[in-house]
Amino acid sequence: MPYRPPLVAHEYFVADPPELPVRERGEGGLSALATAELVAAGEAGVMLKATTGTEETLVVQVGVAGEGVIRVRLSEDADARPRSERAIPLVRPGTYAGARAEAAPGEPIVVDAGSLRAEISLSPWHLRFTDASGTTLLEQDRGHTDISGRLRTLPFGRSTADGSPVAYHESFAAPPDEAFAGFGESFAPLDKRGQRPLMWNFDAFGAESQRAYKNIPLYVSSRGYGVLVDSGAPTEFDMCQSTHSVVQIVVPDDVLDYYVIAGPTPPEVLDRYNGLTSRPELPPKWAFGTWISSGFFVDTQERVLARARTIREKGIPCDVLHLDCYWQTEGHWSDLRWDPDRFPDPGAMLAELDRMGFKVCLWMNPYVSHLSPAFREAAEAGYFLRTPGGEPYVADCWHGSYPPCGIVDLTNPEAVAWFKDLLRPLLRQGVQTFKTDFAEGVPHDAVAANGMTGTDLHNVYTLLFNDAVAEVTHEVHGHSLVWARSSFLGGQRHSAQWGGDTYTSYAAMGSTLRGGLAHGLSGVPFWSHDAGGFTGRPTDDLYVRWTQFGALSPLLRLHGTTSREPWEFPAVEEHAVAALRLRYRLMPYLYSAAVEAARTGAPMMRALCVDYPGDPVAWQADLEYLLGRDLLVAPMTAPEGTRQVYLPHGEWVDYWTGEVLTGSRYVRVAKPLEQIPIFVRHGALIPVTTPGDTVGTPDEITLVAFGGGHSHTRIHDTDGDTAVVATRDGDTLHVSVTGPKRIAAVEFAPVTGAPGRAVISQETS
Repeated sequence: MPYRPPLVAHEYFVADPPELPVRERGEGGLSALATAELVAAGEAGVMLKATTGTEETLVVQVGVAGEGVIRVRLSEDADARPRSERAIPLVRPGTYAGARAEAAPGEPIVVDAGSLRAEISLSPWHLRFTDASGTTLLEQDRGHTDISGRLRTLPFGRSTADGSPVAYHESFAAPPDEAFAGFGESFAPLDKRGQRPLMWNFDAFGAESQRAYKNIPLYVSSRGYGVLVDSGAPTEFDMCQSTHSVVQIVVPDDVLDYYVIAGPTPPEVLDRYNGLTSRPELPPKWAFGTWISSGFFVDTQERVLARARTIREKGIPCDVLHLDCYWQTEGHWSDLRWDPDRFPDPGAMLAELDRMGFKVCLWMNPYVSHLSPAFREAAEAGYFLRTPGGEPYVADCWHGSYPPCGIVDLTNPEAVAWFKDLLRPLLRQGVQTFKTDFAEGVPHDAVAANGMTGTDLHNVYTLLFNDAVAEVTHEVHGHSLVWARSSFLGGQRHSAQWGGDTYTSYAAMGSTLRGGLAHGLSGVPFWSHDAGGFTGRPTDDLYVRWTQFGALSPLLRLHGTTSREPWEFPAVEEHAVAALRLRYRLMPYLYSAAVEAARTGAPMMRALCVDYPGDPVAWQADLEYLLGRDLLVAPMTAPEGTRQVYLPHGEWVDYWTGEVLTGSRYVRVAKPLEQIPIFVRHGALIPVTTPGDTVGTPDEITLVAFGGGHSHTRIHDTDGDTAVVATRDGDTLHVSVTGPKRIAAVEFAPVTGAPGRAVISQETS
């Protein structure tokens, strides 16, 4: 279990991970591959019989799973599969027409995947991965021993306890300057070197610990590759913590099944990762507008309509109203039934909100209170996970705050159909989407209908949950949007996701930002967070600073335990609303970046290492990001209104002043409360529009030129792609436009040396 300091209150999670056995004195039970012999070779890979130092016989399979992707499997049985596959397959290996495997006598075996190669030495055993030129990207650690000859790292092999296998493991050598990122929504520093991520989804109670709502067993390296482990088990990655020059991976499953993925850049790794798992789902366009929540307090139909009217009367840009827990009867969460006293005519309310231009999102989770009338129905039908004794598992999913619940067994097809039947009428009534909260609470000793243990189901349960909600939403509305708190491997198919129940502090905002960057580098481009923080009431300045951060995030929601409505902060309301209007002005740029992210898998909110992987600082500067390719955003993470910002290579324009700054250095930035630090890539063309009450698809847009030299951009929208090419001739910028968008005007940011005028030529395609 994690270290718990004495005398400090601790939340005991209903679904803490099981502990692996601790070995007795000595090294009994630890086996490492020593030698191997070739059993079979095909065009795309080899199978080997391996002998360990303890004279066990294991099977190794190394094969091509796509261009630039090599799969490695270690097991006792050649047909072994990860136990999570009983619920859902996580990885779908591909093929590569140019794959080849060479096994010449006396030479290392070579498995070639184009831009990635594996070299296998049989005696003694060793595995190395190179790029096409032969440069080493990654290789197995050759074993660290102490003065007594005992292994101090876990080798490529497996461990047993009480005579039974308990885990497989792998170790890679790590040069001292190598950096690592990924592992899902990890709130710790972006570079995971020195950390020990555990792949177990927690109700994390905020964003300021190693516990994460969304774990993804994938990391990318500054050396130009990625590693993906196919397992739903509580896999542990020791990223040079125990031994500073070794990455160790422990997989408590029936097989070690991992993929090495070529880059050399993080976007190329993520593109290949998407090919193995799933492509990101592009949210509907309205989802990129502002979401304003009821907050975590009792709500009513009258209050919802009053909130909507106030938003429109004040001219606050907003597309989505979110109703949190109290649309249901208190104590019955989450039986997915309107509270008949507080919401006597929800159909009429939803119709009125639709006329006002609002979409509606409802809160939900896969737990049903034992006090709800729906509980007995589901329990008698066998729709809940069960205890080892066969009774419905009633778990304290709310940590004592609300009644214990049954957990819907989503491995049971009949339970899934029942669950969808609860959602379908709400969608047909006019609800547009659901906030899929929780789903981290499957206890390790639960038993599922398909025979899986809670340990094996725990992480992948969130995929089953979000899949079910997305499927019924698509059936009714034609889109698959959910607003999810938990996720796992392949969860990029569920847009969108948000950062959970953050505390209201500048420190929590900073760690939330780190979580978003890590999640983006784990293949999830459409991410958000509770602007203003969730727990407690933010100070006025923090509310503005966090709203600005939210406005320049992939997606934006104002939500918390208290109100986050702008008019509840009258002293700073105008600054918060200005941030929302800036978002809507930038919507052509933001949506274009979203379309590109869905196509490529590269995040919208890009850690600097996405575009500057060769810059060591880019793997460390984790309190800033590129939004799309051309805007560098550095949220103000302290109340003083000053901070250090690292500018990557090139020239950058201060969005507010037009000052040009040279990159590859840190600069000290001071901004008043009404301004968030934004820098624009010199020469960029930023498409903007006049902000309205809701997100639309404008027929014509304006380009803002930051420097006005030779440049180009491509604008993606629901009406198609528009290519823009700008060339400079003296004081004139010639702008050529091809595509459906009409460029109505070109504005010039106040940058020294910018052109004086623009000439636009439009060609419709």
